Amino acid sequence: MSNTENLKNSIKETSGKLAKLGTELADIKFSYKVEEKPSKDYWEKRLNEFRNYSDKSLEYYNQVHTMMNLINKEESQMFLLRISKFRQIGMELLEIMQKIKDNPSISDPKDKQQSQWSKEIKNNLNEQSNKCLNHEKEMNKTFRDFYQNQLKQILDS
Repeated sequence: MSNTENLKNSIKETSGKLAKLGTELADIKFSYKVEEKPSKDYWEKRLNEFRNYSDKSLEYYNQVHTMMNLINKEESQMFLLRISKFRQIGMELLEIMQKIKDNPSISDPKDKQQSQWSKEIKNNLNEQSNKCLNHEKEMNKTFRDFYQNQLKQILDS
């Protein structure tokens, strides 16, 4: 079997794993949209949902890295750095969510006399959620571009 055939087979195998992980991610239905709910149970559930989503996303992006590494080691290493940044941003988001879970009144939209600390945490939550969302969008765009510009040519040959 030629190197090209081996490469195609490896790509197809990795694609299958990616498709499975993508379906599992879609089933999680996580949204970065921030809701102001002053319930400890809500934030506990939210933390668990994000942990689950983050773990599955990291699994997915590591599989993307594996696929990219089959074709372009340099680009795959750059993508690995993006995965690391996604993990870091996600950990920061979890820390903020934990603060809110520990003190759910922070997210009470009816509390007009919130402390500066509460306001900062709410702002940090919004900023960190947006960072995660935008970073993921960028990672997905990078992979789509890679697929269009490099993978597709190999698979079509």
